[in-house]
Amino acid sequence: MQSVAIISLKGGVGKTTVALGLAGAAAQSGLRTLVVDLDPQANATLGLAPAVVKFSVGDVLADGREGVAAEAIVPSGWGPEVDVLASEAAVANRNTDTEADSILRLRRALTGVSDAYDLVIFDCPPALNEITRNGLGAATEALVVTEPGYFALRGAQQALDAIAVTRANSNVRLRTLGIVVNRMRGGLSEHRFRYAELLETYPELMLQPAIPERTVIQRAQGAGVPLHRFGKKSSGETAAIFAELLGQARARTQPVATKGH
Repeated sequence: MQSVAIISLKGGVGKTTVALGLAGAAAQSGLRTLVVDLDPQANATLGLAPAVVKFSVGDVLADGREGVAAEAIVPSGWGPEVDVLASEAAVANRNTDTEADSILRLRRALTGVSDAYDLVIFDCPPALNEITRNGLGAATEALVVTEPGYFALRGAQQALDAIAVTRANSNVRLRTLGIVVNRMRGGLSEHRFRYAELLETYPELMLQPAIPERTVIQRAQGAGVPLHRFGKKSSGETAAIFAELLGQARARTQPVATKGH
């Protein structure tokens, strides 16, 4: 089972687009996938269109018992391959938790539950807060999302630093899966320059190709369907990019070392 925290410490770069794009690619490949929506904006939840949500990820974090996430996970509207642990605005209240082991609550809640999936995706908030730390604490890998703008390099480095701090302090299993660039407009020289800058700085970490800016992505999310089922030529082309990125991410996954190895 691969568990990936999708992170960026800057808002507006399209983390949820990447999370849903990878989930759709995984579903198309027949992989059982769980999306854990940790962002109080709940955009991933809206895009996955679950019919009924009884408990949110906030309820799960408040409870914190081992395996309790099983009571909150529901089927998405995308079909049997994708389930969701939904979010809501009240999830932001969990950022006030100051207990010593609070960043391990999500990991405990998913114990024995996540094993039923081939892929678990954590859509983290765009800040290094308690909720994001819970996502990083529960994941085995972290994927950094950035956009090809002026602050891309700095933002990527801040996210990489956050991953390193989490690995050192609370989750020795965590490793950096890579960096993916979203909202690329190849016709803009600034975007091409910033993308080349990222490639030069992080040659080993970049997943390629960059995800282009496409209105069809937002349209598919608004319709509550994965890109590969949206029925437009451009959606199929974009879905193929996510399939390529998922393939690279799966290929980079390595078994987590156990104690004594």
